[in-house]
Amino acid sequence: MLTNKTFKRIFLLLAALLVAVLAVGTFVEQRQGGSFAREHVYYSWWFVGLWALLAVLSAVVLVRKQLWRRLPVFMLHVSLLLILAGAFTSFMTSREGVLHLRKGTTADYFYLNPDYRVERLPFTLRLDSFRVDYFPGTQAPADFISMVSVGETNPTEKSVISMNNILSRNGYRFYQTSFDADHDGTILTVKYDPWGIAVTYGGYLMLALSMIWVLLARGEEFRRLLHHPLLRKGSLFVGLLAVLPLQVHAREAIPTISAAKAEKIRSMQVVYNDRVVPLNTLALDFMRKIYGKDTYRGLTAEQVLVGWSMRPDAWKDQPMVKIKNAQLRQALGVEGKYATFAQLFNGKEYKLSNLTAGGPDDQGMMKAVQELDEKVGLIIMATQGQLVTPRPKEAPALSENRVAAELLYNSIPFSKVLFMVCLTLGFLSFFLMTAGILRRRPAVFTGLRLLLVAALLFHAFGYALRWYISGRVPMGNGFETMIFMTLVILLLTALFHSRLPLLLPFGFLLSGFTLLVSWLAQQSPQITPLMPVLNSPLLSSHVSVIMVAYALLAFILLNGLFALVLIVRNRKTHAHQEQIAQLTVLSRLMLYPAVFLLAVGIFLGALWANISWGRYWGWDPKEVWALITLLVYSVAFHSQSIALLRRPAWFHAYLVAAFLMVLMTYFGVNYFLGGMHSYA
Repeated sequence: MLTNKTFKRIFLLLAALLVAVLAVGTFVEQRQGGSFAREHVYYSWWFVGLWALLAVLSAVVLVRKQLWRRLPVFMLHVSLLLILAGAFTSFMTSREGVLHLRKGTTADYFYLNPDYRVERLPFTLRLDSFRVDYFPGTQAPADFISMVSVGETNPTEKSVISMNNILSRNGYRFYQTSFDADHDGTILTVKYDPWGIAVTYGGYLMLALSMIWVLLARGEEFRRLLHHPLLRKGSLFVGLLAVLPLQVHAREAIPTISAAKAEKIRSMQVVYNDRVVPLNTLALDFMRKIYGKDTYRGLTAEQVLVGWSMRPDAWKDQPMVKIKNAQLRQALGVEGKYATFAQLFNGKEYKLSNLTAGGPDDQGMMKAVQELDEKVGLIIMATQGQLVTPRPKEAPALSENRVAAELLYNSIPFSKVLFMVCLTLGFLSFFLMTAGILRRRPAVFTGLRLLLVAALLFHAFGYALRWYISGRVPMGNGFETMIFMTLVILLLTALFHSRLPLLLPFGFLLSGFTLLVSWLAQQSPQITPLMPVLNSPLLSSHVSVIMVAYALLAFILLNGLFALVLIVRNRKTHAHQEQIAQLTVLSRLMLYPAVFLLAVGIFLGALWANISWGRYWGWDPKEVWALITLLVYSVAFHSQSIALLRRPAWFHAYLVAAFLMVLMTYFGVNYFLGGMHSYA
């Protein structure tokens, strides 16, 4: 019989081995390809066996520790085992293949992957028609739609299969995958997984309920930490200095319309992104996409857009096409971050053609080429008069009030102003609180509370403006979800910071980080429509929840760095022990919502993937590194089993090091590994 100590060591060793294998697997995929990685790593017998062994050992731990006495925690661990059981069931029993149908033809079979064996269907499917829907006024696909008929022998039941809209029958699910060039044929992915998905979804539901229960249960650690007396005390003061560079570009004589004329046409109503808007909205998005700023050398967005439309011969030599990728700039012979339009051509030869024809293996380079190609396409559309579409007579005109509201919204950089204010006030209030100044100086605390209310009202005003302009609740994309999340964070902070003073800096910092992410997304607006598979509300929820989790983990990082500074400075005198304990309590408290939200975000992504293309986990590098991040941070909950994590220095050092997983997931995958999530 193994002793508890030996058993624990074996378990931790296997868990560390799993994380290492997952990490190495992503680099194997990058070098050898996805098929090789899946065959030799992710779908291999030894990898499945490693997961199974860890699951069995986890179940033994639950029994040894009699964890059913803490029912919320017991349910949480059981839900994870249930998700693994569902994945194993899918691995063993599911079948996947391809069905190719031509218009008017029927089929009662499909070809299994990967050996193309024939699998019979218990019904017949006929393709009645196929079409591609386009966004209004563009050749950008909005959806791919197969009209089919289904029946046991004579197909008569009409159904529609499109992106994010599957056909499910008798346990078989059909997903729109591709189509024939003549639009008379469709290619469908067929998935049969009647048991694994049900078990996995049951695990997801149990996980969500158990996480909520852990946060609410009176006897669990989160509630005890929430009421910990150390959270109301102060400690050491540390100053913070931020220097913001300011650059001013002198205006040059570039051919365009006058500022007065630009002011007159900014209210002109045009069709953009499937709605009627003032020209100012389109012009600003054009500028942000191409140049990354709202003005160019003193010229407004309208002046730049009209200048490109009227005199492309003069504007082609202006360095305003932003290229962020240094490797791409070097390949094009561009110095600095901005290229001229002329630099992208050798006479009539388009330089990017040479970079795309061979299909670069570097995913980061390929993404940069695609982004630059999109910018070039937008400029060409502007020079050919295809970017601006005046409002058709049959389209209802915007009221003067709505035009004025949109111009006002465009003129105030709500996200930019507020993320700078919130982050500044967040760091300031955090250090004032840890110094004990807010406790000793109620006037300072009152001032910060008033600034919090002002930030809330300012953000609420911007959100209400966007609601009025769009005519719907602003929750339709990732940016809108993020600003809604910020509104909720500021509101909750305003309501509850009196009871828990540390919510004040936390609320400022979290809202600031969330707005920073939304502002970065706004700097590269989606002028061209999203690919059909990305038009899903689950995608916005998935990204938003994970970004909030990352913001919380970033706060834990700052908290840990501060604690480590105190520990190192006072390692001989052992001073400031109360302050260090306070920071430890705060990190343990924040760890719960951070890790739980990360788990929710990952599984929301799995649901979206399953609805979109029939698999909730595909071992894409970003998926794998998100899982690694979740596993690494989950270890920090087990301080009772891992003695080192009961020491503040080791606890904070571990969480600081763990943030490297976040950086790898969010940035490293994009630049080093690529994959289908490299755009995220």
